[in-house]
Formats: sequence, C-alpha cells, structure tokens
Amino acid sequence: MEQEYETMVTMYGIPNCDTVKKARTWLEANGVDYAFHDYKKAGIDRPRLEAWVKELGWETVLNRAGTTFRKLPDAARENLDAGKAVDLMLAQPSMIKRPILDTGKARLAGFKPDVYAAAIR
Repeated sequence: MEQEYETMVTMYGIPNCDTVKKARTWLEANGVDYAFHDYKKAGIDRPRLEAWVKELGWETVLNRAGTTFRKLPDAARENLDAGKAVDLMLAQPSMIKRPILDTGKARLAGFKPDVYAAAIR
C-alpha cells in the first residue's frame, strides 16, 4: 500500500505583486496549504537561489522584464551568466521572477493555473 504524505508547499515572492496575488488566490481556492516567504523582508539565501538557477536556468529565474532590472546600468546588464545573475538577485530580490513555487518535488517560476494544477495534483 502506497503511503500518502503532505508535502509543504512554499511560495516565494513579494505580497504586493499582482502575479503573486493571483497565484495565492489560486492556491487558496484549490485548498492548497502553503507557506509564504517574502524575500523582500526575509531575503533569500545564496544556496537556495543557486539551486533554483541550476534547476530552472538563470534566464528563467532572473526577471529581466521588471523595472528593477531595466533600471540597472548597461554594464550590469551585459555579459550575464548564472553567477552574475545570482549576485544581482541576491543584491536586489525584486529581480527574482515571481512567484517561485516550491512544491517539495519541483520548483515553478511564474504563475500559470494549468501548470500549478499539474504540479500539485
């Protein structure tokens, strides 16, 4: 007999982000218990961020469309690689794609209801 266990889901983001709000609403509407980690207040540690980059790719984890990234000097935005992207995101967590959802089995970047449904069910 297969034993079922509840994996703690953690959402990483900032509470005033519209996409985070939509994702949180979806989780609540679907009865998913989750912890919320506000990386603007609580920060993010290098090993976790490096693990996300390794799993998802720095191109996915770094939010290059956001205002914080676009306001960087050209020199900071050039010749990006995983190491430089991690350094930028550690210095300014607003540059991390939002939300990052850790299901315990996989990490998801951004919010798409169908992707959430497939990963959590």
